[in-house]
Amino acid sequence: MNFRRTRQRGPTAVAISAATCLLFFSLCCTQVAAAPVLRCDVTYADTTHHLETAVGSAPYTTPGVDIAGRFRFKAVVLGSGRRIDAVKLYAYYEGSRQPTLLEEVKYLPPFAHSASPYALTGLHSLYAPPLGRELQYGCALQEAKR
Repeated sequence: MNFRRTRQRGPTAVAISAATCLLFFSLCCTQVAAAPVLRCDVTYADTTHHLETAVGSAPYTTPGVDIAGRFRFKAVVLGSGRRIDAVKLYAYYEGSRQPTLLEEVKYLPPFAHSASPYALTGLHSLYAPPLGRELQYGCALQEAKR
């Protein structure tokens, strides 16, 4: 005698199959939103530096960016994951003795996310003390590029 064992599909098996398909679809076919990133354009002497700062930066360990030996710019984004607690921006003039803080700005939520290059800050113009050299910057919170 030849017996063939067949598996019966009851409502529980169908529900498990449907749940498995739904889980597979949600993992493979949908995109997870990217974490926000702070993008700043800093311009001095007709040269623009494009800076990006990710969420979670520590204010004391984040290095400033040298701008042509005349200025230093530092952007700090405090938070974790997709949550942003604060954005802090620092601009320094690099003097002969020591850096001089020109501007310190702090932004708190809620934040506007926009493709506009200066959506968060607008365009700032700062001037160095002795000769009036101009530094311009503007920043926006945007989605990270993949």
